Amino acid sequence: MPHDQQYGLPISAVQLNHTAVYAQDRELSAEFIAAILGLQVGDPIGPFLPVDLGNGVTLDYYEKCDEPVQSQHYAFLVPDEQFDDMIARLEAVGVTYYADPSHTEPGRINRLFGGCGAYFDDPAGHNMEIMTRPYVRP
Repeated sequence: MPHDQQYGLPISAVQLNHTAVYAQDRELSAEFIAAILGLQVGDPIGPFLPVDLGNGVTLDYYEKCDEPVQSQHYAFLVPDEQFDDMIARLEAVGVTYYADPSHTEPGRINRLFGGCGAYFDDPAGHNMEIMTRPYVRP
């Protein structure tokens, strides 16, 4: 197996550690996704407000006030037993969820790959997805 010469790690050991998520209001957006997913918002680290996911990846919310935020897509693989609670939290805060990424099937979930999935917008306009089965790749 090839190794990274600088750190000696197998190349297959490459993992996403964190990503910056731009938002007009970092606290609002971080609190929103944390509440929907049943997570906690961490203490600020410089200009970032972190939300730690269960696999070691952190969403680092960064406030971007000087220009519009470009919508991105973030997909979260969630446990089957927590999916319905997440849908209930979306309903409780009045956020419409959709069965499809184009948001043409409101109030519905999909059943892709033998699981459940739904899409919704966060306060910054990012297209968020929760799914209980990963996509099958060829």
